[in-house]
Amino acid sequence: MATASIVALDDDTVRSMSIGAVFSDFVGKINSLDFHRKDDLLVTANEDDSVRLYDIANARLLKTTYHKKHGTDRVCFTHHQNSIICSSMHNLETGDSLRYLSMYDNRCLRYFKGHKQRVVSLCMSPINDSFMSGSLDHSVRMWDLRVNACQGILRLRGRPTVAYDQQGLVFAVAMEGGAIKLFDSRSYDKGPFDAFLVGGDMAEVCDIKFSNDGKSVLLSTTNNNIYVLDAYAGDKQCGFNLEPSPSTPIEASFTPDGQYVVSGSGDGTLHAWNISRRSEVACWNSHIGVAACLKWAPRRVMFVAASTVLTFWIPNSEPELASAKGEAGAPPEQASL
Repeated sequence: MATASIVALDDDTVRSMSIGAVFSDFVGKINSLDFHRKDDLLVTANEDDSVRLYDIANARLLKTTYHKKHGTDRVCFTHHQNSIICSSMHNLETGDSLRYLSMYDNRCLRYFKGHKQRVVSLCMSPINDSFMSGSLDHSVRMWDLRVNACQGILRLRGRPTVAYDQQGLVFAVAMEGGAIKLFDSRSYDKGPFDAFLVGGDMAEVCDIKFSNDGKSVLLSTTNNNIYVLDAYAGDKQCGFNLEPSPSTPIEASFTPDGQYVVSGSGDGTLHAWNISRRSEVACWNSHIGVAACLKWAPRRVMFVAASTVLTFWIPNSEPELASAKGEAGAPPEQASL
C-alpha cells in the first residue's frame, strides 16, 4: 500500500479515498488509536488487552504487546516513537489508571496514580513532557512524564474531554451541558480565560480536537452531532447530524489542512464535509460497521477507521487491498506485560 505525503486537499482527492489495507488479527474492538506527530506510526489500544504498533507508510504491523493485568483503553504517543501513555481498563480501584510504556522493550516506565474511575480522554502536549487526562471521576489531571505525582487537578461536572492546541499554549476542556472552557497551559490554575456553549445541544462531548492552525475546534457529542466552532469567539461555523449509535460514541477528525472533517456514523457509513461550504463531499460504506475510532494521519493523505477491524484509507480509485494477519514481511513481534 503506497501512501502519499500530505498536500493541499481538494474535493476530488477526498472523494477518491478507499480502503488500501485491512487488519483483523485481534479479538474484539479497538478502544482508541493515535498517530505519531512526526513519524509514520500508528498505535492502537485493543479490547483484547493488546497495544499494537503499525508502520502506516508500508501498512505493516510492527509489534504487539499484551497488558492483561490492567488492560488497554485510551492511548497516545509521547514524543518518542517507541513510548506511549496508556490508560487502564481493569483494576481501577488500585489507582493505577495511567501507565507510561516503552514499546521497544515492553517495560512500564512509570505509573501515574490518581484517577479512581475510567479515563475517557487523554492527550500529550505537543511541546513538552506534559500530558492531560479526563476521567469519569469528574476530574482533569495534569501530569509530567518525568514525575509520578499529579501536577494539577481541575474538578468539573460530567464527563470531561480534553485537548491541547497544536502549539501547546492553550488547552480546551469540554464538560456537561455543552460547555467549553479554554485555559492557558502555563497558568491553568488561574481558571479559564474564555468559555462558551454549544447552543441547543446539551449532550456530553465525547471528543474534542483543534485544527492545526488553532483557529477551529471540532466537537463530537454522545448523540452523534458534530460541530466546528471558531476557537476564538466560540461561534458555530457548521454542524452535522449523524445516525445514532447509543452504545458506541463516534470520533471525527480534521484533515491536516483544516478544510475538511471526516467522521463515522451509527449506520456504518463514513462521511466527509467541506467546512467552508458546509457541504458533504463524500459518503462511504465503512465495511466494518460503526467506526468508533477515526483519525486522519498528520503527514499523509490517509485516514484510519476502526471497530473490530482496522482499515487504512488512501486516495486510490482501484486500491490494492492488503488483508493483514501480520502483513507481508517478517512476522511482527509479540510480547506480554
